[in-house]
Amino acid sequence: MAPTTADESTPLLSSRPPGDKPLASASTSATPAAAAAAAAAAAEDNENQQSSRVVLFHFLEGTSPSGLQYEQFTIFLIFLSVLTSIVSSVFLPEYNTTSEWADKCNSLCDAIWFGNRSDNVLSQVLGIGSTSVVEIFVVGAFSIDYILRIYTADMIDPIKYGGLLGRMRFMISFFALVDLFSIMPFYIDAFLLPNTELGGSTFLRMFRLLRMMKVEGRFDLALGLIDDVFYAQKDVLGTALFVGITVWAVLSSFFYLAERRNPNMIYCGAAPEYCGDVDTTLCTIDEWGIVDCSAAGCASWSGNNGTVEVEVCWNVYRSIVDASFWTLMNLFGEYPLFDGHSISGKVLGTFTAAFAVAVFALPVGVLASGFEDQIARRREERRKNEAQLQGADDDDANEGDTSKNEGAAIIVGDNSTFRGRAYNFFHRQDSASARYFASFVYILISGCALAFVLDSVADVNGKLHQMLSWFQFLSGLIFAAEYCLIMYSAGVNPRYEGLGGVVSHALESSRIIDFLSILPYFVGLLITSGSAPTLFLLLKVLRFSMCYDAIATFGHILQENIDVLSVTGFSAVLLWIFFASILYYTERNNPDDDIKKYYNTIPNSMWITLLNLSGECPLANYSSVGKVVVGFIGLFATAVFGVPIGLLGAGFEELVTSKYKDSPDEEDTATIDRSIPNMHNYIDSIQESIYQFVNGIGSTAGVIFELSIYVLIGVTVALGVMQTVPGYENFGHQIEWLAVMIFTVEYILRLIGAVADPEFASCSNGFIARVKYIFSFYSIIDLLAIVPFYYAYIYPDSWINANDEYLRMMRLIRLLKLDKYIPSISLLDDVFRLKRNILVVAGVAALTLWFLFAAALYIAERNDDSMEIDPVPLYGCVEDCSMSTRYKDYFTSFPLTGIHLTGDFPMIEYGGLGRVILFFIVITAVGIVAVPSSLIASGFAEVVERKHTVTNNDTRLNKGDDWYDISYRQLSGQPPPPSRFGPAVDAIQTSVKEYLDGRVDEKTGEVTRTHFSILGRVFFATLIFTNVIAIILESVPEIDKRVGNAAGNFFDQFEKWSVFFFTADYFLRLLSAGKSRTALYSPWVYATTFFGIVDLVSILPWYIQAVLAWSGNLSADDAKVFRIVRIFRVLQLEDFLVAFSKLDNVFRASKDVLKATGLLAIIIWIGSSALFFIFEENNPNFRECDDSIPLFGTDEEPGCADFESTSACNEFYPDMCSQTGFANMPDVMYYVAVFLVGEWGVVDFTWKGKLVCMFLCVAGIALYSIPVGSLFDSFGAVIGLSEDEDEDAEEEGDECKEEEEDEE
Repeated sequence: MAPTTADESTPLLSSRPPGDKPLASASTSATPAAAAAAAAAAAEDNENQQSSRVVLFHFLEGTSPSGLQYEQFTIFLIFLSVLTSIVSSVFLPEYNTTSEWADKCNSLCDAIWFGNRSDNVLSQVLGIGSTSVVEIFVVGAFSIDYILRIYTADMIDPIKYGGLLGRMRFMISFFALVDLFSIMPFYIDAFLLPNTELGGSTFLRMFRLLRMMKVEGRFDLALGLIDDVFYAQKDVLGTALFVGITVWAVLSSFFYLAERRNPNMIYCGAAPEYCGDVDTTLCTIDEWGIVDCSAAGCASWSGNNGTVEVEVCWNVYRSIVDASFWTLMNLFGEYPLFDGHSISGKVLGTFTAAFAVAVFALPVGVLASGFEDQIARRREERRKNEAQLQGADDDDANEGDTSKNEGAAIIVGDNSTFRGRAYNFFHRQDSASARYFASFVYILISGCALAFVLDSVADVNGKLHQMLSWFQFLSGLIFAAEYCLIMYSAGVNPRYEGLGGVVSHALESSRIIDFLSILPYFVGLLITSGSAPTLFLLLKVLRFSMCYDAIATFGHILQENIDVLSVTGFSAVLLWIFFASILYYTERNNPDDDIKKYYNTIPNSMWITLLNLSGECPLANYSSVGKVVVGFIGLFATAVFGVPIGLLGAGFEELVTSKYKDSPDEEDTATIDRSIPNMHNYIDSIQESIYQFVNGIGSTAGVIFELSIYVLIGVTVALGVMQTVPGYENFGHQIEWLAVMIFTVEYILRLIGAVADPEFASCSNGFIARVKYIFSFYSIIDLLAIVPFYYAYIYPDSWINANDEYLRMMRLIRLLKLDKYIPSISLLDDVFRLKRNILVVAGVAALTLWFLFAAALYIAERNDDSMEIDPVPLYGCVEDCSMSTRYKDYFTSFPLTGIHLTGDFPMIEYGGLGRVILFFIVITAVGIVAVPSSLIASGFAEVVERKHTVTNNDTRLNKGDDWYDISYRQLSGQPPPPSRFGPAVDAIQTSVKEYLDGRVDEKTGEVTRTHFSILGRVFFATLIFTNVIAIILESVPEIDKRVGNAAGNFFDQFEKWSVFFFTADYFLRLLSAGKSRTALYSPWVYATTFFGIVDLVSILPWYIQAVLAWSGNLSADDAKVFRIVRIFRVLQLEDFLVAFSKLDNVFRASKDVLKATGLLAIIIWIGSSALFFIFEENNPNFRECDDSIPLFGTDEEPGCADFESTSACNEFYPDMCSQTGFANMPDVMYYVAVFLVGEWGVVDFTWKGKLVCMFLCVAGIALYSIPVGSLFDSFGAVIGLSEDEDEDAEEEGDECKEEEEDEE
């Protein structure tokens, strides 16, 4: 940091107090002259001493020339120390058992660099614990630095840090503690406890990273930025945290209820070796929630008295505490237990994915938006300062205009020379042949890309492979010749004359890309005979992006945000290394081998931590400390780590949208006149009546008919989903018959009434109108929904009837019928027209990156056998499968790369090169590739808002207000009505009201409370917290078992007293509602609105439980449910912090967008689910068979994966085959709901399923997220998270006041 310092002229505090006087000389005979000389000498010595301290201080702070060199040296030491800490973990055989590098560093190597061994040469010579030369040198330097900083501490602040007490105060300051923690563990580990492993020379070196915040001056900006963010968001961050924590607590409780008996959630990954592969279906769970897997050959360890001491297997949802971690993962959008949930768990998971994720994201969203706002403001301030400086230099700049204009003149080469002709041909492209050649180059680039893709197919024949290789080689020669001629002829332009000009031209983005695509390609051909060198040749495809200035745009982003990116980027790196080191130490001894292998070294830990910081959690069975760390990363660190990544993506979108404006088509937004007065001359009144009837116009019967169609569509879609479940194939077929009849009648009526429809009506006759209707979008949808049904009925032996699952899926098309009532799908055309210019640019850039990264991952992983994956029989792999199985050709790499570009990493078994490529995907490509999806989503919301603007005459003061908010404002300043029971009751109600809510000053809004009221408020807040804690503790099996279920146990007694107080509070609020403006002076309003309902729900379950227990109809499981439901008492904290009571306002504020986008989201959800069901229901990758059935067999005895369908497998092996995923529509809808939040729990699809996957990656996820995002924005606006809207409202209010003053 750059602290406030005293310069050389600043008087410093003396070590002697001001009132003290020097002692009298022992010699009374000293002359005054001698005394004066002695005093002068003493003053000179003191001045010299102080001067040397000033010099030392400036040296340590890096504010002098030698100090700057020392600062650089300190940075070097920090990096050296951290680097050796990271690398040292690679040379630990006890953790890195499978690596060939673990034992490569001998005793001397360890003594010099790492200090892993306590018996290395240096440790034996010095007789201390494990250490190294590097560590001793670094610790020695930092120790001297620490002592000298204490010595000069008073130079920072003479008052605060002067004297002994001041030095002690300095020693507990933040950076002094950082310095101390980075050196003290070494001394303890080396001298006090040399035979113990404290991590003093390993993990705690990472604290030295924090020294960078002191050494590197730019971290003043980082710390100031964080401080500004928290200060600006302090008012709403508490509310957002309350919302997030409440959602987390409630969902954790319900997931606990849903999964506590689920055998699929029993975890045996840390079980002893004697357990082997445990069949958890044989395990039992007792009434307390303790798991016993003795029947599966994995008995728990027991004590002498027979009580269970250690569970070797346990349910991961055994308590609310345990469930909270997995729920937290779900709320991050991660589903590590994706396919293990029960039906109830899947319902909760679907709800979490659809709604709760957005609500829980509020705190992180507040922090992230706060960082973006502060960064934008600082950038705007910098731009203003630069503009002012530029304005000051305008006069000087004008003097050089003539020379600039001369330099900007068009350069034409001399056609009499080869160099001039080459310049005109390649640079100016002023002839048809030059333009043809440019097109030819683009064709070659496309041909090279196609050749790379085709050559990746394993079964391509040798002749074709040879032909493709020669084509790429010849293309490379042409590219090389073009590059050489471009560089040779560039000197014609005066800007590129001489060696400096050539270098300047070579460093332009286009030339760098050309160079990187040519030289490495030919060098690679000399080194290897594989197809890897052709990857460099593919870099030429970036020229397509350059045609739309995409690369230049990315360069502008880096230049525009270089200061912020340097600070936030380095902060992100610090977080990355720091958390990776922590997780390395917490998880390297994890008993679960699947976890331990990813944390056996710090480099491996950095790979998973990188994914954690990007919002991913591919692993989950962490230790208790590891779970806390991962939870903290997800809650807070992701917001900071995501700032530089978000800046790149947002900056790209901002620059593209500013350069390529929206291009809305001119359209008439007025409401269509349905009456058609000029067409009565040929429209029959019956036809017009039919048209109005089916469209719900002009009559109650028409409105009822239209609503009945809505309901019938929903019912038939639900039936179509339900009929995919085995055993329910014919469920509700009578309703389906009735629906087809009604839809048929509706279609006929619409066909008859088409003459009166303005969209199809013709001025000549009705025949053309009906033909137009038949071929219209909605007519085709209607026909697809009913014709297959009749066809299957008339031809029972047809293909349609034989494949009735497809017929059932065709019924889902009826959802599209709703588009005619609530336009959604039909608006997509408007969206693409609106954003077509921007989408072309962003789409080309995104597809180019997608193509290149897919190629890079294919090259990196096609031969990667370093890590094993589960069998994938669809790809022909039964055992020893690896990432090379998934990346066997480019066509398999492309969809997998698309999944990663959405920010999800369901596959983590990558080798070193693959991880490097994915690192760049995380930090750059994810944000940029998301831009087209973001543009589609924003365009859709914009189109919907525009459609509703014309008819929106809402005059409410605040968006989302309803009758309650309006009535509440109308009561402002009005006294409460008197009670019908007289003044005595009035006085009681007023006293109770003032006790509960305090006395409110209507003019100022200030609330005053008596001491008794304050005491009651604190008591109830404490009671709510303790109730929530009691509910959580009661769910812990060990605690619940110790307390027992006997009547009158602690939890029962605590609950009785809690219910007594909550009940008293509820009735007191009912009594005082007549004096409460919040209740609109009405007990009924209180009882039927949010606060009254929450208060009632907090006590009602106890009374219901008591009645059931008294009647003998209460089981232990029922009692558990009633106890857990009391978690809703946390909502009573709403009385202290308003948030959830505004949910109805949120929905009303979003209703226009929600209607259209909500239908669109449902269509995408159900439609994608139907396609995945059709394509994946027989995927052998998701099929399980009895252990007696081999995976692959022979013609006589086929294996599990040999059958085309699971039903065929069961015909051959009765009841021995099952589909574990995509077995029915409800199951698939849960999967797709998770996919649509960007979490791909499974990826090994058929090629048809991969097409659906790519659609969701490109557009489906973005479109699906619009309603959730709209709710998020509205929720923020209603509770005050949208600072910009508040500022806009204030500005509008100021403008209105000014206009009123002008009128006066």
